[in-house]
Amino acid sequence: MSDIELAPGKRARQAYSFDDIAIVPSRRTRDPLEVSTSWQIDAYKFDLPMMAAPMDSVVSPETAIAIGKLGGLGVLNLEGLWTRYEDPRIPLGEIASMPDKHATKRMQEIYSAPIKPELIKERIKTIRDAGVTVAASLSQLYVIRRYVLEKAKRQRLLQHL
Repeated sequence: MSDIELAPGKRARQAYSFDDIAIVPSRRTRDPLEVSTSWQIDAYKFDLPMMAAPMDSVVSPETAIAIGKLGGLGVLNLEGLWTRYEDPRIPLGEIASMPDKHATKRMQEIYSAPIKPELIKERIKTIRDAGVTVAASLSQLYVIRRYVLEKAKRQRLLQHL
């Protein structure tokens, strides 16, 4: 596999999606011991070619653990319901049972609850304690709001003292 130059000094390997690959029967049978479906991100190797998307409807801490034990990688959404509610199954069930015409408004209300840093820590610990690789998604906007802006506020307060 050849590298692609992204910018001076920045290189990446080409990756393929399901639409890019076609598996067709061959005249020769392959011995399963000669074939590997494992993949790697940096030093982390996975036996199952699966990465689950960081979406509340796809990955819970339990799902990430199950996927990890099977050899794949489940990515937890750190800005979703799992880090806003102690038990997000309640709002998730509410959304699932609601008529479509009311669901969007209610989802906006549910997702307006603040992200709780202690739940981020707890969810990551739960996955790590299960002995699988932890992967999580957090937007740059959240990081800027949470850390950069709060630091700027503290500095302004200190200047007024």
